[in-house]
Amino acid sequence: MKKTKLPKDYKPYLCTYETQTAIGFINNNFEEQLKNRLELKRVSAPLFVAAKTGLNDDLNGVETPVSFNIPALNREGEVVHSLAKWKRLALHQYDFHIGNGLYTNMNAIRRDEILDNTHSVYVDQWDWERVISREERTLDYLKKVVQDIVDSICETEARVCAKYPNVPLKLSNQVSFITSQELEDLYPTLTPEQREHEYVREHPTTFIMQIGGDLKSGTPHGQRAPDYDDWSLNGDILFWHEALGQALEISSMGIRVDRDAMLKQLETANALHRLNYEFHQKVVDEILPLTIGGGIGQSRMCMLLLGNVHIGEVQVSLWDDETLSEAGEDIKLL
Repeated sequence: MKKTKLPKDYKPYLCTYETQTAIGFINNNFEEQLKNRLELKRVSAPLFVAAKTGLNDDLNGVETPVSFNIPALNREGEVVHSLAKWKRLALHQYDFHIGNGLYTNMNAIRRDEILDNTHSVYVDQWDWERVISREERTLDYLKKVVQDIVDSICETEARVCAKYPNVPLKLSNQVSFITSQELEDLYPTLTPEQREHEYVREHPTTFIMQIGGDLKSGTPHGQRAPDYDDWSLNGDILFWHEALGQALEISSMGIRVDRDAMLKQLETANALHRLNYEFHQKVVDEILPLTIGGGIGQSRMCMLLLGNVHIGEVQVSLWDDETLSEAGEDIKLL
């Protein structure tokens, strides 16, 4: 079965040269929107962290990080999967306070990724994290931040369309909020991915909430690491990608675990051994601040705003022969 699907008669709105210029334009404008709406300060971030510290993002728990030996330190380093836990630790170390936060450009390698139109071994995203109060650990606050991010994306799209008139305006900032259980109730015979496509087709800007815990069917909507997002206060932002005819996830985000949520989710995931790690101890001892955060895909956003159908049109990575053959001469994969 082919992993890459290319719509019939597809032609990008911009040539490769124009696309490169547009990528920089999108990145600069979205960063401006995001940092102003969420009161974020840009910081430097690690490309790798020390192995076996519990600081790297475990994603679904089965991915193997790219690791390497550092002779000068006599220890192993791991290329990050994401910065979900590092950011919260950094907010503590950098002495950020309630109401402000940080963002950074995150570059990662996910060697086990299954390659298709929207997935690559190389991952680039805006990773952000904001300090919140105990009173803000609510679904209402989560929805407010989601709306801020969606508004930032839509404003960036408006600027792109003004600069490149042949790129059509297509996004809506009207967000449909739905829980993963409500989604399963609507489409009980479909897989989680199929549910997303069906729902987002009718609700082109959607936030699916509460991902990680088991649904009534006995399985979760999607796998989530148990030690950063609170599964009752998280979710994914998805937009309808017309050219691909599918939902496109732009961001995974959420209010992070407090002490009680950490202990409960580690027990559920049979991962209580992680309490031996420094990060987890600091959460349980309530040393780290309460936060909300997430990642926002840079290349995926460029795909969405520019109408591209393959992530290789907007980022440089490695592609298998089947994908390169399918793309042919008409679609330039970088």
